[in-house]
Amino acid sequence: MVLGTKKTLIFILKLLVSAGSLYIIFSKTDIGEMAFMMRKIGLFYFLLASFIYILSLLVSTARWKLLLPGEFTFKRLFSLYLIGSFFSSFLPGVIGGDVVKAYYLNKDAKKLSLTLASIFMDRYLGYVSLMVIGIAAFPFALRFFGGTVYRWVMPAIFVSFVIASFLFFGLKIGKRFKTVSEFYDYFVLLGQKKDVMTKAVLLSFLIQFMGFMAVAILASAMGENIPVMLLFVILPIVITITSLPISISGLGVREGSFVILLGLIGVRPEVATSLSLSWFFSIFTGSLPGLAAYIRHTGRK
Repeated sequence: MVLGTKKTLIFILKLLVSAGSLYIIFSKTDIGEMAFMMRKIGLFYFLLASFIYILSLLVSTARWKLLLPGEFTFKRLFSLYLIGSFFSSFLPGVIGGDVVKAYYLNKDAKKLSLTLASIFMDRYLGYVSLMVIGIAAFPFALRFFGGTVYRWVMPAIFVSFVIASFLFFGLKIGKRFKTVSEFYDYFVLLGQKKDVMTKAVLLSFLIQFMGFMAVAILASAMGENIPVMLLFVILPIVITITSLPISISGLGVREGSFVILLGLIGVRPEVATSLSLSWFFSIFTGSLPGLAAYIRHTGRK
């Protein structure tokens, strides 16, 4: 009972963060102009961004299959990725879908530690590529930040990530926790497969570039020309912030981040908010096949 009450309270707090952030943003922007900017994108480019997202899920599935020992069919894993993507659109934070994937994969694997370790590594490699892109582009995008404090956000996130990785993999602090301690056997085994890791890392970079491409397409359709190097720095920051479990699917937090960071190059709040929401809705649209996969899966069961 206490646990259920605590979860409800946390959900309400996250809902308040999203609702409050959106209220502040909408109260300071022209809603009519936002709607105009979103309509300006057009159906073709919006669906193109959604299609790119689905392609990124296909590539993500290929990476996940590399990281999983044993015989798991690509079709099965892609179905789980679609289901996870769909639930990520509704559950607080962006890791809710990973929980759903773990639940269904564990029914096949029958080994929770393997299931969780593969999903963790899948997510981790994606974030590694994101951090590398962000910090590599940072020196070339520094001029866009001027003298603002925001110029230190990307380096701070990168350093924090490196420290956290060292603590987890180098000092193995995860061994203190029973569930996580079993991960390390999997990591050792995976580390011996250099070719697998190389392919997984390369696929991770491809996935990130596809995400950048989708945002660039939406911005271009709006008539906004955002410098590529700035985009390579802004998106890792935005994705990191929205990954924090403090809102519902990053709503409000994502839009606020876009407004602040794109405002550095003179992009109006209406445009920044429209771009952020269009990106979110394109991902949401691309995740809808996950609902069909979920219904088919549960129906089969």
